[in-house]
Amino acid sequence: MEDDSEPEQSSWAYLPDVCLRHVFHWLDDRDRSRAALVCKKWSCAMYSGSLWRCRTITFYGQSSRARTLEFQSALWYTKKFGKYLKHLEIKLSNPYNTPFIKKFQVIMRGLLSHLGKCNSHLVSLSIKYLELDCLIWKNVVRAQFIKNLAAFLKRMSNQLDYLNLKGARITLEEGCELLNSLSSLTNRSFISEINIEDFFSLHLSVYSSALFHQTMSKFHSLTILTFNYNCISDELLDILREHSSHSLCTLNIKCHIHDPHGQVVSGMAWANLAKRAPKLNVNFFFERVMKHDHLARILLVEIPVRSISLRSCYFSDPDWTMRPTLTNLLPAYWHGLQVRETIGTPYCNITKLSK
Repeated sequence: MEDDSEPEQSSWAYLPDVCLRHVFHWLDDRDRSRAALVCKKWSCAMYSGSLWRCRTITFYGQSSRARTLEFQSALWYTKKFGKYLKHLEIKLSNPYNTPFIKKFQVIMRGLLSHLGKCNSHLVSLSIKYLELDCLIWKNVVRAQFIKNLAAFLKRMSNQLDYLNLKGARITLEEGCELLNSLSSLTNRSFISEINIEDFFSLHLSVYSSALFHQTMSKFHSLTILTFNYNCISDELLDILREHSSHSLCTLNIKCHIHDPHGQVVSGMAWANLAKRAPKLNVNFFFERVMKHDHLARILLVEIPVRSISLRSCYFSDPDWTMRPTLTNLLPAYWHGLQVRETIGTPYCNITKLSK
């Protein structure tokens, strides 16, 4: 006698949607696409917005076939799931020649253009270490990339809350153009966190630029600002005090030996900012700036310093030591700082004592 009863369904068919989405979360794009072919329920799970809100797209400078797959994957994701995106990180790893950079620029143009049209949720964008001052970035390609990025930032200006362009290495005019894109619609920006460490090319005295001061005056709700000491001036501190003191919590400041850092910044400007921004903490990162006279000119007593990092390297001079620098530096901050690494090593980190 034949059994006419229906075959039992797998227990996977009864898996709650929230559990199914969690399983899909651990699959890569290819496996998700294959799993979506199993049944209608699994196909619906693949198109859950929660699976596609965060994305890291990495472009490696590898063989031609590998590059093609990277570019195709980036465009496929953007066209299919870009509307769900909230947090986007783009990495450019070891670009090695001009053709690769040109292809990258073309793909980024399509990616940013599509996101600008379909996405209304993006709040975080990170594109680090572009190093646009390298020779592989030809002038035409570089100009087109900056133009496309500026247009995208303008479209996203009302929703972006975090922007990281660390290591872009561009000119003062190009940098201000990109930053101004965030405020071009309303002449002010309410983005809360910006990372422009190594954003400008080396050796630029950004602190003396009226264009930079005008650009920074358009940011009215900064909470965290990461940048280089060659941007610091009394004018910038006054701008932060006037426009962002109600929200400003953290300044992360990098001082590199090759960046201009001899400008005079008054203690009064720091004191006024600290008074208006009582939650402010300042973190200093010094790279190869070790001499006491340089540090003393920068580390004024009016600054609400939270941490100091000193980084250098061993020198061939057998008499070189970091101890004199720390011996002169520590007494002024002894009440609020502690050494967390052994004095005399190439790297020393000093942080504020917890109360």
